[in-house]
Amino acid sequence: MRIYNYEILNEIQKRWSPRAFSEESVSNEDLEAIMEAARYAPSCFNEQPWLYLVADDEPSLNVMRELLMEKNWLWAKKAPVLIMVLCKNKFEHNDKDNAYCSFDTGTSWGYLSLEATKRGYQTHAMAGFRKKTAREVLNIPEVYTPLAMIALGRPGLIEDLPEAFREKESPNTRKPLNEVMVKIDYFGGLNEEN
Repeated sequence: MRIYNYEILNEIQKRWSPRAFSEESVSNEDLEAIMEAARYAPSCFNEQPWLYLVADDEPSLNVMRELLMEKNWLWAKKAPVLIMVLCKNKFEHNDKDNAYCSFDTGTSWGYLSLEATKRGYQTHAMAGFRKKTAREVLNIPEVYTPLAMIALGRPGLIEDLPEAFREKESPNTRKPLNEVMVKIDYFGGLNEEN
């Protein structure tokens, strides 16, 4: 069970990463609104280095499903939308390496997940997919780095999940605030406990 010490956005409180998805389709209006939220994330030099490859019909979903590692495929195959997240690793304005593209793209994905939650959908991001194969199959240029695959859809039934996943189907806890927030002493840096 999650315990919130402060009043924070309802979408943050409700968002977690379930595996039980309904096969009910996501309306194009909702999908585009969710992607609109992702579009408005901040980024270094306003580069907006993210690119989302969206599969929401059977032919494209089958391509994405084939890229998933088996453990993820077992539950994510039911999601009506699969989205591959890429980040552009070069700056547009000077063609130099963009060391912040993952940070910025992570922020964009966060916006996406919160808007999905607001609209009654759920999301689950996965690192477990075949990135090299994805690059070949989807003809992804070298300037883009495949980061994650996202399952998006309405909540499904826990009993429809393979048994191995059922006991995990609840929000994870979080570290206490004092383990993720450390105030620094201007003259001393981080204290020795951290």
